[in-house]
Amino acid sequence: MNNMTIIIEGHLIDSGLLSNLLNLIVDENLDYHIDKITVGKTKVETTRAEITIFAEDQESLELVLTKVSPLGAHEKGAVDAVFERAIKDAHAPEGFYSSTNHRTEIYFGSKWNPVQSQRMDAVIIKKDHGFECTKIRDIKKGDFILCGSESVRVYPPAAEMKEDDFAFMTNEVSSERSYDIAVDTIARELKQIKEDGGKCIVVCGPVVVHTGGAPALSALIREGYIQGFLGGNAVAVHDLESFYYGTSLGVDTKTGKPTHGGHNHHMRAINRINGFGSIKKAMEAGDLKEGLMYQVEKSKIPYCLAGSIRDDGPLPETVNDMIEAQSQYAQIIKGADMILMLSSMLHSIGTGNMTPSWVKTVCIDINPAVVTKLADRGSGQAIGIVSDVGLFLNALAGRLNLKL
Repeated sequence: MNNMTIIIEGHLIDSGLLSNLLNLIVDENLDYHIDKITVGKTKVETTRAEITIFAEDQESLELVLTKVSPLGAHEKGAVDAVFERAIKDAHAPEGFYSSTNHRTEIYFGSKWNPVQSQRMDAVIIKKDHGFECTKIRDIKKGDFILCGSESVRVYPPAAEMKEDDFAFMTNEVSSERSYDIAVDTIARELKQIKEDGGKCIVVCGPVVVHTGGAPALSALIREGYIQGFLGGNAVAVHDLESFYYGTSLGVDTKTGKPTHGGHNHHMRAINRINGFGSIKKAMEAGDLKEGLMYQVEKSKIPYCLAGSIRDDGPLPETVNDMIEAQSQYAQIIKGADMILMLSSMLHSIGTGNMTPSWVKTVCIDINPAVVTKLADRGSGQAIGIVSDVGLFLNALAGRLNLKL
């Protein structure tokens, strides 16, 4: 009988991590024994457990270690991490470690070392300045790639359970969550981030324009509550259409009624911007005088409009190289304190895949499935607020006393 002892520490009982860990071991048809457990008795005290896992073969132990590692467990008596050289660009050794989006440490040089640029589905490379998450496509021949999970320690948010203004909210998706409390909490958080010189990023879909939320979001940007803007071609096009023609997808933004010939307004908006060469040049010429994209440009916050297969036009600013767009997204969210995802499944899930699990992430959507999909794809930290995004943004601007 082969065995291996693991250690797990954190808020294991109230978060349910300990039961999840033990259930996982049993589901793998393995046995275990809790050798030692020290239970934290207060909110600040953590629980520490040493557990020996038994298996018929070493392979089963190695496999279960890769599965308990994302829960925060690591092997007792960790040895220095093993790194293997990449033999070609964009190709990792067969036994490479695939990262999570949780805070991670590597045991090397007889100590635990932090990993930089944390994100899910990456490899970890040993560099001169330390250890860093890197996408497979960015591997260079000769890079030292971490192999195996025996020397990895991760910190899921549930294990750390840090107290803050978001403590009342869980990542359970519910349309019955207190709308007023959610708006108040996010308003307080935005104020604090602004006061601290922090960073809040918005991921925005065209529904923001359709539902009348663009003026409120523009005000948030104007007053310095938003430090980065991510979206696609559509949100920009419909914002421009709204300014030039008073419609969004051909529907009058004031009456909510379709307009005659309005179905081609979005194409006319694209053509108008193309005539100037860019949104910025249309502003400089005095043709574009207000709106969401006007405020994004005027405030000089970094932004990226990522293209897709269905885009009309697209606008000159739209980044059609998906790898480049992904790179720009990752750069803009770097160091973010909070991300607001506003009715955009495609861009929200994409952004979530690049975001560390400790970043406060709030997804506002009338469709609860959007948040569920985020969680299914690894962004379990995302808090879901089921609401019309236009109403939510206007309520948020009201809490912050912003002039629209």
